[in-house]
Amino acid sequence: MQGVIFEMDRTELVKVLEAAAAVRGCAVAALDFDEDDNVIDVTITKEGGAVNLGDCESVHRAVLAAFDRDVEDYALTVGSAGISGAEADALLKEMEDND
Repeated sequence: MQGVIFEMDRTELVKVLEAAAAVRGCAVAALDFDEDDNVIDVTITKEGGAVNLGDCESVHRAVLAAFDRDVEDYALTVGSAGISGAEADALLKEMEDND
């Protein structure tokens, strides 16, 4: 349902995110809320290494386990700092052109 203000405990959310990221050797770099669409966007980083898909999945699953999406009514994305979507698209096109 659009336009509903988040009901979840944001302090608890931050605790869950930080703990889940730490288990994977990561840290939460950014946490953004889109109140209009109930979207939570999390960016994680890893000191001295690259964040991988397993890191993102682990953090994502920890939040899903702690907050019922049917009750809290939210969407969640977990990603890493890196190249933008436009840069990724250009890189993929360049790789395809070289094949």
